[in-house]
Amino acid sequence: MEVLAGGRAHDGDAGWPLVRSARRSRWLGPARRDRLGRMRVVDLDRDMSDVIPTGMSPDSEFLFERMTEVTLKATCADPGRWILDVASGVGQDSVALARQGARVVGAEPSARMTAMAEAFGSAHLDADLRRPTWVRGWADALPFEDDAFDAAFCKGAMDHFDDPEAAVSEMARVTRRDGRVVLAIANFDSLACRVTRAIDLFRQDWLGLGPLRGRRGYDTPSDHFTRYELDLMKEQARRHVEIETVQGVSIGWGLPGWATLVCHLPRPLARWLLRGLDALARQWPTLADVIVVVGRPRRDSATTSA
Repeated sequence: MEVLAGGRAHDGDAGWPLVRSARRSRWLGPARRDRLGRMRVVDLDRDMSDVIPTGMSPDSEFLFERMTEVTLKATCADPGRWILDVASGVGQDSVALARQGARVVGAEPSARMTAMAEAFGSAHLDADLRRPTWVRGWADALPFEDDAFDAAFCKGAMDHFDDPEAAVSEMARVTRRDGRVVLAIANFDSLACRVTRAIDLFRQDWLGLGPLRGRRGYDTPSDHFTRYELDLMKEQARRHVEIETVQGVSIGWGLPGWATLVCHLPRPLARWLLRGLDALARQWPTLADVIVVVGRPRRDSATTSA
């Protein structure tokens, strides 16, 4: 069986999840049509240079560390299990799961990020470990047969998709009935977003001043299609996934002055404070900076292919 790994054709091993040959033509190309037949143009050379910060404050480090920890743990990536990393980017999560012995496939349309993922995997995995397979594919048209994976996850990319619910449906379709679908999404109705919005409205309406910063954290960035909050996440997910857990990650990220305060605190005290707020986020995910939704695929007309 021929599959695409890292943009190159090779012979897959006998255990490799079956590729849908009928969908191969939809993987690549500078333009493609969505489900309504509208033409859209995509940047297949996109990398993450515009979103990866050159330096991070302790609160940012904690947020990304915890988001990754919670997301990857939810996949139950035991040795030998097949895991699909949707919108795998530069491959750091796929590589982390490969280190645990999982058999990982990363699906990513960007040629540049796929190449970066290959290089990252080669540099960070021992020779005796199975490397992830990098497949160039779209989240809303995954090129795999039904029930091909033990788990599928998407971390921090759902709001970049122009048809995110189709991506959830596809993740449910390619995951076994007793497997797991894991979605980690930024919450634009977090406590930090609400407080910052209220501060800016007060400054504008009562003081006649502008916002505290040029880019407001509660606004949808230009490369996002969806402004997610908890109810919308659950509404989209439950059509295709039987939701088992909803967990919040971190509280406070993006509050005015928060990063500066955390930077000036002694590091042990800062970590204690961040972990305390993270514990609150687990109890009240609607206030959290990131929400991780975990469930099992539904098997009905919405998720089962013809």
